[in-house]
Amino acid sequence: MPTLSPVLAITPFCFCNCGSLESSKSIHYVCKAKKARPTSWFGRMEVGKDSRLLFARSRLAAQPTEQMMFTSSNSLVDQLKKVSTYLFRTEIGGHVKISVGKINGKYAVFIEVSSLELGASVMLIWGIYTSDSSCFMPLDPSSDARTIETPLRQNSSATYAIELEFEAKQTPFYLSFLLKPTSSGVEIRDHNKSNFCVPMGFYPGYPAPLGLSFSTDGSMNFAFFSRNAAGCVLCLYDDSNSGKPALELDLDPYVNRSGDIWHASLEGAWTFLSYGYRCKGSALQSDADKFDAGLVILDPYSKIIVNSITDNVSGLLPKYLGRLCTEPVFDWNDDVPPNLAMEKLVVYRVNVMRFTKDNSSQISSDAAGTFAGLIEKLSHFKNLGVNAILLESIFPFDEQKGPYFPCHFFSPSIIYGPSSGSVAAISSMKEMVKKLHANGMEVLLEVVFTHTAEAGALQGIDDSSYYRTSISTDLESQNALNCNYPIVQRMILDSLQHWVTEFHIDGFCFINASSLLRSFGGEYLSRPPVVEAIAFDPLLSKTKIIADCWDPNDLEPKEAAFPHWKKWAEMNTKFCYDIRNFLRGEGLLSDLATRLCGSGDIFSSGRGPAFSFNFITRNFGLPLVDLVSFSGDEVASELSWNCGEEGPTNKTTILERRLKQIRNYLFILFVSLGVPVLNMGDECGQSSGGSTSYGSQKPFDWDALSTGFGIQTTQFISFLSSLKMRRGDLLQKRDFLKEENIDWHGSDQTPPRWEDPSCKFLAMTLMVDQTRE
Repeated sequence: MPTLSPVLAITPFCFCNCGSLESSKSIHYVCKAKKARPTSWFGRMEVGKDSRLLFARSRLAAQPTEQMMFTSSNSLVDQLKKVSTYLFRTEIGGHVKISVGKINGKYAVFIEVSSLELGASVMLIWGIYTSDSSCFMPLDPSSDARTIETPLRQNSSATYAIELEFEAKQTPFYLSFLLKPTSSGVEIRDHNKSNFCVPMGFYPGYPAPLGLSFSTDGSMNFAFFSRNAAGCVLCLYDDSNSGKPALELDLDPYVNRSGDIWHASLEGAWTFLSYGYRCKGSALQSDADKFDAGLVILDPYSKIIVNSITDNVSGLLPKYLGRLCTEPVFDWNDDVPPNLAMEKLVVYRVNVMRFTKDNSSQISSDAAGTFAGLIEKLSHFKNLGVNAILLESIFPFDEQKGPYFPCHFFSPSIIYGPSSGSVAAISSMKEMVKKLHANGMEVLLEVVFTHTAEAGALQGIDDSSYYRTSISTDLESQNALNCNYPIVQRMILDSLQHWVTEFHIDGFCFINASSLLRSFGGEYLSRPPVVEAIAFDPLLSKTKIIADCWDPNDLEPKEAAFPHWKKWAEMNTKFCYDIRNFLRGEGLLSDLATRLCGSGDIFSSGRGPAFSFNFITRNFGLPLVDLVSFSGDEVASELSWNCGEEGPTNKTTILERRLKQIRNYLFILFVSLGVPVLNMGDECGQSSGGSTSYGSQKPFDWDALSTGFGIQTTQFISFLSSLKMRRGDLLQKRDFLKEENIDWHGSDQTPPRWEDPSCKFLAMTLMVDQTRE
């Protein structure tokens, strides 16, 4: 591998009275490392264990370079390409101006010291480093010298200059130096009392946009937030399966940091494949920020991720690394989003992997459990009559905890794409979205922005910014995101906008949405910034935004008065509970009527029934067939009824009663005002055996669709979907029905006894424009 032994041309200069810079009678010499004057002024800097690794990467024979002559400092800089200029203030006053650029395929550095009276002789003492600013690299395999003393040539009592030149193949690295007048022997550093430091072979970069971005010339810009890290190291890998990076760049806080953003830019000619970061130390020494200098961290803004090594014995590598490539080009021509009105939606919630993973799906192994597999079952969605697909969270996640504990927010998990990797997964998802759009179906995405996986997510970047570290109770203290903190809010909006612009997603369902309302200390906010920002974002406000207050940590909803700004819809948990209660014989007619009419107790303040997403079952808890088959103490919170016998049975009367109950649930779901949400597997009698855990949910059994129950239930759902759409003037309304357009009937045509628990019969007649239907 190329190494970093310096091949340099050192040209001292003298200045004419007019200020022009001339070569001092063509004075030119080549300083090879073995002839350099070694120094030990870095005595307080340790040569760590990495020195051998750095040495191994720095063996290049020193070669003489062509003599270069310039008549002025401006003419030198004018000949440089892609010049970066740095101006430092020294600790004793005066300035050091450094220009870095390329000339004739080499990197040239011009250093000019002004406004300082240092005497006739000033030495430039310099060294180079990459991964550790406190550990300089050996400059010659045959010597232990890690620094070189080079004289600057004086033009007057206050101006000195020198030029250094390096072969391009030796970069990237940092050039670090200080000044030392021979008359006083005092070492002079910058105003922060640190060494002067400039990047060679790479550039300072820009603080925006965050993440990896590419310019028109192919160069790569890295931008990474960490407010409290004292240092940040960019780790570059030429093999994602390697446990060690091919190159590490210890970003300089003076050159490569703007505010709280660390940044750097590399030319596109490098052959690195993936990247990550290491954060070192804490600028504030806060207990909340515990930085492990050896821990490699995935860039939160990586758009394409790749698996790192599987045998991560040290635990210092993340599961994923960012990939150094642009996003794949995708042909979105002819893609027309359906742009369905909210009240017209009929939603089907699906888990991408479980939907086609089972062998009964009869699709190829490389497509089973992927986005491509979902498209192959497009006819099933059409048979049900649904027009919106709600995908369970597809973010990369903690495999032990499940998809509702994400570790990244800007790319789909690799497991949902073909075996060829992350780029293929991205292209496959886009193809799925385009195909669904072409068939009149919108794509909604469940997202989790309130917490992360317990490890391997944002931990170690800046915990006191990203996480609600003030919480001291249970699991939340480890992984609860500080959603209303500016940098986290920005990440959430950037992620959502990315999914809309790059993947054409039509809407989002926010899991554990009540936590979006909380402050850093856990208090509920009346106007949470992130919720308001989403509601009024010019791009996101045009999508469907749905709050789901179900909490994956406690496996139960955490209801809250959700501020909506007439933009936010909600998963209606009260609908679920009231319908379950009524059909097991414990609810009131008034509760049932409220849910049938669109839940005016929740959505009457400026929204309407179209903002109510109604459901009976979801992917946690009992599926529909179990809701009428199990009602033991262990599932008491599910408000279920077993219809007379616990668990599976062969008794005809029990089975008939259960079938009627299933139809009652589905009928109420579709005739109620609001958006019906079906759960994958309910149409074919999918059972979890009475278990409410997410892990007990089974892959979709396609053979069950051909059973008598599967056929009848699918046909019944299809009929209800068709009825709801055909009579959209009554059942798909954006506004509530007027009181005079509804007639209510109790048993024997008597008025309903709304608050009588013993009354279990309710009928209604709906009218449009006073015309009885």
